[in-house]
Amino acid sequence: MDYRKQLVVEPGSRARLERVDPRFPVINHDKSEIEELTERNRARIADLQLRIYAERRHSVLIVLQGLDAAGKDGVVKHILSAMNPMSCTITSFKVPTPEEAAHDFLWRVHKVAPARGWFSIFNRSHYESVLVERVHKLVPKKVWSKRYDLINTFEQGLHRNGTTVIKLFLHMSKDEQLRRFKDRLDDPEKRWKISEADYAERAYWDDYTKAYEEALSKTSVKRAPWYMVPADRKPVRNFLASQIIADTLDELKISRPKPSVDLAEIRKKYHEAQAS
Repeated sequence: MDYRKQLVVEPGSRARLERVDPRFPVINHDKSEIEELTERNRARIADLQLRIYAERRHSVLIVLQGLDAAGKDGVVKHILSAMNPMSCTITSFKVPTPEEAAHDFLWRVHKVAPARGWFSIFNRSHYESVLVERVHKLVPKKVWSKRYDLINTFEQGLHRNGTTVIKLFLHMSKDEQLRRFKDRLDDPEKRWKISEADYAERAYWDDYTKAYEEALSKTSVKRAPWYMVPADRKPVRNFLASQIIADTLDELKISRPKPSVDLAEIRKKYHEAQAS
């Protein structure tokens, strides 16, 4: 089943987060079944990555956005770890450095866009400039409101250069976020993730909802649509993210390249080497 049709933010439509249930009860398989399906998608993604690397005509950018504890790191760990690091980079965008802040907001992003044959994964991304900077009024409205068009132009340029852009918003409920914060308190292995800022940011939940809805509405386009991935149930989140990625890559119709050498001649050399 192609879940993309249910989860896509249709270009030209108004995104409403309430439209998608973060628990996504449509999927009612048990955990082991869901994990088996995810594993199949991991294998598909790994195979398609190899084909893209061998062909060297396409590249892929995967954008992961979501509030704290939505599972961006989890998607990287459980799904994208299937990829060969030989042709894959992961960039986590933090607060801009002084050098980055001295340039336009897309400068640091363009530097790590994927080359042909490569995958780039953004854990947070250029969209922070119309989310965090908007919510906390780090720049005036006249600045961030113009960035939607700049983002669309940037991604259009990537598309024209052969880059497939896959954008996933991990949609988590406020109650589930608090439950995960409690898990961090209770689990010594997760306490390093605890931050006072996480709790401070909860006070801006409605502001972030509004910012996300506008960002998704204005930047979901045919060549680079947004998908709202229900994230309250981790196995479901991982399955849906892997399914969207695998199905999108399948549509590139990439076959394994033909050998660039005469195989008969190479076999002859092999047998000669074996006999010597």
